[in-house]
Amino acid sequence: MAELPAAPWTARADLAALVAALGPDNTRWVGGAVRDTLLGLPVKDIDAATPLLPAEVMRRLAAAGIKTVPTGIEHGTITAVLGEGPVEITTLRRDVATDGRHATVAFASEWAEDAARRDFTINALYADPQTLQIEDHIGGLADLAARRVRFIGDARQRIREDHLRILRYYRFQARFGSALDAEAEAACAELAPTLQGLSRERVAMELLALLALPDPSSTLARMEENGVLRLVLPELTPEAVATLAALAHHEAAQDTSPDPLRRLAALLPGDPRLAEQVASRLRLSTAQRKRLATAAARTAKPGDPRALAYLLGREEAIDRLLLAGASLAPLAGWTVPAFPLKGRAILARGIAAGPEVARLLRSVEERWVAEGFPPEPRLTALLDEALAG
Repeated sequence: MAELPAAPWTARADLAALVAALGPDNTRWVGGAVRDTLLGLPVKDIDAATPLLPAEVMRRLAAAGIKTVPTGIEHGTITAVLGEGPVEITTLRRDVATDGRHATVAFASEWAEDAARRDFTINALYADPQTLQIEDHIGGLADLAARRVRFIGDARQRIREDHLRILRYYRFQARFGSALDAEAEAACAELAPTLQGLSRERVAMELLALLALPDPSSTLARMEENGVLRLVLPELTPEAVATLAALAHHEAAQDTSPDPLRRLAALLPGDPRLAEQVASRLRLSTAQRKRLATAAARTAKPGDPRALAYLLGREEAIDRLLLAGASLAPLAGWTVPAFPLKGRAILARGIAAGPEVARLLRSVEERWVAEGFPPEPRLTALLDEALAG
């Protein structure tokens, strides 16, 4: 029987206290923590499954002095607040009714029944918290070894239960997959129109998570071929996927972390107004909308990197430079300076308060930026020249 490799999180004392409170027979680690540990990847979130009902979970944890939050109690999920990080504990479930967006669940008592309602086989692996032995009810271990993302049961039925699983499939395939599952690919292509019934927030969440992966360009190309990507982003340019692939190459070559907003901009035409419309439709935050629009105003020759960082902001300048395939070297170890000249320095030269002060400040600032942010005494000389002019 397969066994979960020892990892830092499996030795956490607060997790041992959690297991002791619920009972080892009533606790299994499940989902991403198990999958990622088997793949040798770092673990971010830890989820547990239990046959205990939510009220009993809260009672037992309270008796052990462990704080709980009913984060999703209508679906059987309780969050245990632990010293080294929270753990979501969900009662075993089975679907009673689904409509592609929401599910009505009933609690179950069998681990296999809970496994059967999950999305992909690689996410339905359970680990005994004491022995670390893996319980595989669906064939997830074989799929994980083959790097194959496969729906549990009939792929079309699983998508009809939750349409978002189409985007989740591509995200997981981009992250873990190498061998393509023909049934999954065909089901996603056939049922792609169902994505239009989902909330824009859910779509945006999955899309940005996909774009944050190291290089999702081949997956996005397949999404485009299967008629999925254009349903999510009808504004795509014909060369969108190629532009994204080039951006991913530039990011890697310059040792820059992938950024989903920058990559979303790469998929869109260079039109700030259109970018704002897309951001609005996807319910992005105000800051995200502004940044996306700024990135969309890209040009083939972005200009001096430091001037760009001063005028737009460092993050926005990096977006523009990478989208243009330009070097980030001028920004390495450089801090964007503050304009040192203040209005009082102009008033001290005998200029009356008013619009003329603001005009002179702008004039000197423009030349200061154009000359590469020179220190004193050049700044004073620039002011002298502006006053003389």
